[in-house]
Amino acid sequence: MRLIQDLNQLTEPLKNPVLTIGNFDGVHKGHLALFEKVKERAKEIGGESAVMTFDPHPVKVMRPENAPPLITPIHQKIKLIEQSGVDVIFCLPFTKEFSQTTAREFVENILVRKIGIKELVVGYDYSFGKGREGNIELLKELGNHFNYRVHVVGPVKIGETLVSSTSIRNLVMEGRLDEARILLGRHYEVAGTVIKGKNRGARLLGFPTANLKLIDELTPKMGVYAVYVLFNGDAYQGVTNIGYNPTFGNGAFSVETHLLDFEGDLLGKTIRVQFIARLRDEKTFENAEALAEQIQKDIDAARKILRDS
Repeated sequence: MRLIQDLNQLTEPLKNPVLTIGNFDGVHKGHLALFEKVKERAKEIGGESAVMTFDPHPVKVMRPENAPPLITPIHQKIKLIEQSGVDVIFCLPFTKEFSQTTAREFVENILVRKIGIKELVVGYDYSFGKGREGNIELLKELGNHFNYRVHVVGPVKIGETLVSSTSIRNLVMEGRLDEARILLGRHYEVAGTVIKGKNRGARLLGFPTANLKLIDELTPKMGVYAVYVLFNGDAYQGVTNIGYNPTFGNGAFSVETHLLDFEGDLLGKTIRVQFIARLRDEKTFENAEALAEQIQKDIDAARKILRDS
């Protein structure tokens, strides 16, 4: 896979490229349908399969006050697109200056002259260019002029649910991780650096926890979850609490994970937490002993769920 983050890196057009373009937040099953079509068409014409996305997400530049939390930070998004098996990823910087590029300029100067597209694969609701003036009709019209083909992929539904970044984001925020997994095609996960906490887990409760400084923006609904913790190529079972630790007063928001059957120091290390199932809401207990008793019940429940998952 070739990653291009500056079009000046491209000294000549790609070989018969078939390209799709989008933000691809979440890299979900709808996006994967586009990538499959791109690979299929590239194979058919002996060309290179390519995906174009942008960093930061355009809405963070144009309407930052309305920007939703991202499902996938940029490093994870690129990794997931790479895993889909495409040949080239364009991850281009999105700036206010770039946003002033008209739809026609984008097609002619970037897609045709710079990249040399032979075919373009887009979703049914694709729009682009300054003020989102470009649409599929314009793409096809320009395709006739510049000699490239346009393929439109329709909406992907699972049951009655439209697979979309918005749907997945809402499901994660509602704690409906099973449903989010179906649309994503994988378990939702967050990553972060383990930082020093208040040491209540080990000292007061007997359950040491890894306190995360999150890299991700989107956090599941507050509560307790059965999770897998991915670290150094290994997966450990765990229980994660998301919230404010109300038993100990008004604490700061935290994401704390107790790893089952793990010994070692994770301080300063980056780990990934994969959410498998929601166990319960976060709640206030009468004292530390009552909380410790509940944590043991959570651990037992998590072991059963993770064993059967």
